[in-house]
Amino acid sequence: MRLSPRGVFWLKVMLHIVFLLPALYLVALVLTDNAGGDPVQYIIHYTGMGALNSLLATLLISPIAKRFKMAALMQTRRLVGLYVFAYALLHISAFVSLDLLFAWGLLFEEVIKRPYILVGAAALIIVTLLTLTSPLKIKRKMGKQWQSLHNWIYVVALLAPIHFYWSVKSEIIEPSIYIAVFAALLFYRRANIKKWLMPKR
Repeated sequence: MRLSPRGVFWLKVMLHIVFLLPALYLVALVLTDNAGGDPVQYIIHYTGMGALNSLLATLLISPIAKRFKMAALMQTRRLVGLYVFAYALLHISAFVSLDLLFAWGLLFEEVIKRPYILVGAAALIIVTLLTLTSPLKIKRKMGKQWQSLHNWIYVVALLAPIHFYWSVKSEIIEPSIYIAVFAALLFYRRANIKKWLMPKR
C-alpha cells in the first residue's frame, strides 16, 4: 500500500487533529469544572497519559510501515515525536506550577521522597534532546551520530512506563499493560538495540 505525497499531507493533518483534540478536551473540562474532584492531579495524570500514548504511537509507526509496506508513513514519525515532547512538557509544567506552585526548593525534596519523579525527569531530558535534534538540517550535520542519539528513544520506552507504574498508589493493571506493550515493541526491535549497544568494531 503506497501513500502519495498528498496522502501523507492529509495523514499529517489528521494526526495533528488526533493529538490536539485531547488537549482541547482537557481545557474544556477544566473550564467547565469537570476535571474530577482533584483537578490538579487530574491534569497532571491526563497530560502524562498524553505523553505516554504519543510515545506508544511513535514506536508503532515503524512496525506498521513495515507490515503494510507503507514507507511514506515514516515521514510522520517526527511529527508524532514532537507531540511526545509537547505532552511531556505540559505534564512537568502542570506538576511544577499547579502541584508545587513553583516552589523549586520542594522539587529536590520530592525527587528524594518520590524517586519515580527522577525517572520521569530523565525521560523528559532525553525526549528534549531528541526534539532539539529532530530537524532535518541538524540530522544532516550530525551524520551517523544522529541515529546513535535517537536510539535513546528505546531508553525512554523503558523509563516512561516504569515512571507510570511507580507513580500509581494501588491500581497497577493499566500501567502493567503499558509495560507489557512497550516491552513487546522493544523486543520487536531487539536486533537494532543489540547493534546499538554492541556496535561492531
